[in-house]
Amino acid sequence: MKFGICNEIFKDWKIEDTFAYAKQVGYDAVEIAPFTLAKYVTDISATERARVRDLAARAGIAISGIHWVLVQAEGMYLTHPDQAVRDKTARYFTELVNFCGDLGGRSIVVGSPKQRNLMDGVSFEQGWEWAAAVFRDAVKRAEDRGVTICFEPLAPSETNFVNTATEGIRFAQQFNSPAVSVILDVKAMCSMGKPIPQIIRESKGQFAYFHANDANLKGPGFGEIDFRPIATALKEVGYDGVVSVEVFNFDEGPEVIATKSLEYLKKTFA
Repeated sequence: MKFGICNEIFKDWKIEDTFAYAKQVGYDAVEIAPFTLAKYVTDISATERARVRDLAARAGIAISGIHWVLVQAEGMYLTHPDQAVRDKTARYFTELVNFCGDLGGRSIVVGSPKQRNLMDGVSFEQGWEWAAAVFRDAVKRAEDRGVTICFEPLAPSETNFVNTATEGIRFAQQFNSPAVSVILDVKAMCSMGKPIPQIIRESKGQFAYFHANDANLKGPGFGEIDFRPIATALKEVGYDGVVSVEVFNFDEGPEVIATKSLEYLKKTFA
């Protein structure tokens, strides 16, 4: 397993300074939120993409992929009743695949609870059909680019569409493609009514990315969640991908968050 960290933690830092600090602390990879670079990935030129990729290479750190992919990208919605909105969203996901591949990333984390929430009058089945259609072209492009689209089950407090790992896996499996999988997130799994290690074991072979955080929205080790059984379960199922630190409360500041989170992960995964 490799350890990564999400770059939005380093708010207002230059991307090269984020790469350098993450490497210095001991991370293997950085996960990029596109909105930290531009409102839409279509606004990020080929030259800038190459520059970011080169900066990471020079720092000696990988870009694991992208997440928070629809933040600030106004007008996108997976389950919108308007076909034109869904078509626009489908085209944008294809662009996200290209962007991720251009950076050298391998994973796209799709959370976006506000842009998938079922509106009044839209049934679960209808939303499911619409969301699947939105991803179809992006999945084909992902197969070509060596990128995996990882759908993220999220808590009912965040969205009313796909709340459990079981639902997420079923959503991914319908594409019958190695380019679609699931991400498991510790904070999100806290809402699923089962012990987190059990969810990991039940999801064996069906998830391709992992977010490390706490129910209190802070980093691993900053709350009450014990990562030792989580680490044991990940090893038991043979997960060898990235364990990426994603937090939502930045009170401690980027340096403390990055350093203490990795110290805790290395201790619990040893």
